[in-house]
Amino acid sequence: MAIDLRGRVAVVTGAGGGLGRSHALALARYGARVVVNDLGESAARAVTEEIVQAGGEAQTCACSVTDREAVAAMIEDAAGRWGSLDILVNNAGILRDRTFANLEIEDFEAVFAVHLMGSVIATKAAWPHMRRQGYGRVIFTTSSSGLYGNFGQSNYAAAKMGLVGLMQTLALEGRKYGIHVNCLAPSAATQMTEKLYSPEDLRGLSTDLVSPGVVALADESAPTRTILLAGAGAFEQAHITMTQGVYFGDRTDAAEQIAAQWSRIGNRSGEQVPESGSAQYHHEVRHSDRVA
Repeated sequence: MAIDLRGRVAVVTGAGGGLGRSHALALARYGARVVVNDLGESAARAVTEEIVQAGGEAQTCACSVTDREAVAAMIEDAAGRWGSLDILVNNAGILRDRTFANLEIEDFEAVFAVHLMGSVIATKAAWPHMRRQGYGRVIFTTSSSGLYGNFGQSNYAAAKMGLVGLMQTLALEGRKYGIHVNCLAPSAATQMTEKLYSPEDLRGLSTDLVSPGVVALADESAPTRTILLAGAGAFEQAHITMTQGVYFGDRTDAAEQIAAQWSRIGNRSGEQVPESGSAQYHHEVRHSDRVA
């Protein structure tokens, strides 16, 4: 199936280098007009020039994703210049890695401000345009650190898992407006990861090998509520599931039963991916109805 993004307008945050640069270039190759956002103007301008020299259309916007007014202006300018705002890739990020014992609260606030709130700010600015036009593709950058944990990254992991929760709800709210919302969890050698892993670990993890996932999630045929993992040319999906569990009702020894039956409660045979948070309640009520 051929992907054609001609006529689509995309904003990529943190696109002055690393993953964001690869995403911006890939979207442009498929025909999208791209706003290259980065805190560093020279880096963003260089990527814009790459796109233009390759025959694409792009513009530079140098601002922090934490700057609400600047981000709103960026979105308005893109929509006004090109007539729509179709694709938003929330990629901007920072690291403040230390063990939890050594992290300061300010380290949490800084990481949350960029990863989580920066994504909220950009998406909030783009959302009205997407609703009005009845179409949109929003991509959040989550991480295996959030999905599965990573030593020394409690702040980063919490922010990244927060984006999964945001995606889950916005996908439900955006569905009737043609807005699909997904998460990408990349594995790539970037400036953010070069001090975390050895050269051997990072070998083969080109950012360019991740960006096909962004192109697919930006396409008209993209799913919604998907967590796509990508790295080294491989692509997988992650799911947040719910087991069938065990029903104890109003037994006075329910706490003791839980403690004694962790393996039964956690048995993954027959597990499901709930359609929404209310599925937990309905599942538990069905348990009690069956017993009654």
